[in-house]
Amino acid sequence: MRPRDDPGGDPGGDPGGDPGGDLDLDGIRAADVIAEGVRGAEPGEVPGRLCEVAVELLPVVGASVSLRGDGMPVQLSASNARAAHLAQIQATLGDGPCQSAVEDGAPVLACDLATGRDAGRWPVFAQEATAAGVRAVYAVPLGSDAVYVGTLDLYRDSPGGLTARQLHVARLVAGVMTVALMALARGDEPEARDGEAWLSGLAADHDEVCQAVGMIMAQLGVGADDALARLRADAFAHGCTALDVARDVLAHRTRLERD
Repeated sequence: MRPRDDPGGDPGGDPGGDPGGDLDLDGIRAADVIAEGVRGAEPGEVPGRLCEVAVELLPVVGASVSLRGDGMPVQLSASNARAAHLAQIQATLGDGPCQSAVEDGAPVLACDLATGRDAGRWPVFAQEATAAGVRAVYAVPLGSDAVYVGTLDLYRDSPGGLTARQLHVARLVAGVMTVALMALARGDEPEARDGEAWLSGLAADHDEVCQAVGMIMAQLGVGADDALARLRADAFAHGCTALDVARDVLAHRTRLERD
């Protein structure tokens, strides 16, 4: 099945798709790279390692992984600072290919964020992404037909889609990521060496946002949804991320006022 926003892959891709045998060979090669990439990794290192593997296997310059959360996605890991920043931008806006992929339950291939349909679909995120040197984003949902737990987001510095073979590899990485994350669900996690559950530790940034939302609720006398909306609005108004504002709120550098 073709992903929702796939225009048919790169113009230079294989015409007519790829024979099943080629996809199987690509899968075997990718599986070898994935196995090598996570060999010897502690559980908490697996998401970051898989992001790096995705960059190695695919024509992208960055990758990030986020889980669905209450109100906004929980960024777990990224291959580099640019990917982490763009994941935070999507979380701050509550909009972007990541959100669309989870809602659709299918890969979303935003092939050119500078022009056309993709630029208009997520205008603010598209502007932020292109300003950071990213022209295309591919979001692959993590999970199963029954439930989607997050997305693997891939960032490319030139416009274009993914060939069928590349999308096959992206889905394979996402599948391994899903297994790793669902095997260590929140509330049933083995403890890391320092006594902290590894998934909870990776989600520390999200915990800061939740704490800040709680402070805003108390300060303004509003509910959680309104407090999060105010935090996001302040971030948008000042050109920063929700995490930046949350840290300022927690440090008492920023206090949001009643309307």
